Amino acid sequence: MTPTSVLVTGASGYLGGAVAAALLADGVRVRTLQRRPSGVPGAEDVLGTVTDADARRAAVQGVDAVVHLAAKVTFTGDPAEFAAINVQGTRDLLHDAKDAGVRGFVHVSSPSVAHTGRSIMGEGAAPAEPQRARGEYARTKAAAELIALAADEPGLAVTAVRPHLVWGPGDPQLVARVQDRARRGRLPIVGTGAALVDTCYIDDAVTGLLAALRRLEVTHGNAYVLTSGEPRPIGELFADFCRAAGVRPPSRHVPVPVAKAVGAAAELVWRIRPGDDEPPMTRFLAEQLSTAHWFDQRRTRRDLDWTPPVGVRRGLERLAAHA
Repeated sequence: MTPTSVLVTGASGYLGGAVAAALLADGVRVRTLQRRPSGVPGAEDVLGTVTDADARRAAVQGVDAVVHLAAKVTFTGDPAEFAAINVQGTRDLLHDAKDAGVRGFVHVSSPSVAHTGRSIMGEGAAPAEPQRARGEYARTKAAAELIALAADEPGLAVTAVRPHLVWGPGDPQLVARVQDRARRGRLPIVGTGAALVDTCYIDDAVTGLLAALRRLEVTHGNAYVLTSGEPRPIGELFADFCRAAGVRPPSRHVPVPVAKAVGAAAELVWRIRPGDDEPPMTRFLAEQLSTAHWFDQRRTRRDLDWTPPVGVRRGLERLAAHA
């Protein structure tokens, strides 16, 4: 479909803001929904959350499509809050979108919905498994994806897209945390650092999501993993992030069992006395840093009629130029 107006939820985030800006650059009217102003020039902001019925219903009125990125994205937190935002919020947004006559819905999911702790090597988008996913974020995102895909029907085309580890200049999450912790000497290499990991440069993620939106007649009812298609050893990738900012790469290795034990202890401490930041390690993070997760992109590229415009190598050049 070719929408003329799109609601982007979570546009104050790194990826959501970039999606909203790209739609505006294409001449699309953009409305956003999130707690604080999106900061995207030209967008019409509705302040609120997906758990706020009045804001939610106002946001979907008069738009052709929704790109739903809003979610609770942390390693720890109250399970009820994860469920309210990620699961019930998605269910309610879909219901309101359908009532408002919205024709297209791109649900932004995560590869973690199908990650069960083992390595993923060259697989596609396996079914979301809430019962086996690791941690509250992954479990609730898995449940939300199943709800979204079940809502696909004539009149409302729904697809789920799972961008994997989005990064780039100005990224406040992956790149900033890697660089900051390495700068303070607090970034260990879990295991050997040789696990191959796919990532998605920000421009590749944005163009892929917009391709899924344009191709809803093909993509609806399906889930897709979205990456730049250039798996790298995670130790090398983190070293490249560090060198881009002139930071010494990490060299200290921590055995995987030790990292998991530290993660379990940190999770317990954060449950008792939550910190202002994420725990330095969790069991899920230890798994992610020590297991391979790279994906077959042939179906994604075929169905979306899309090729990553930047990729990892050029993305690292841009990251260094931005530093």
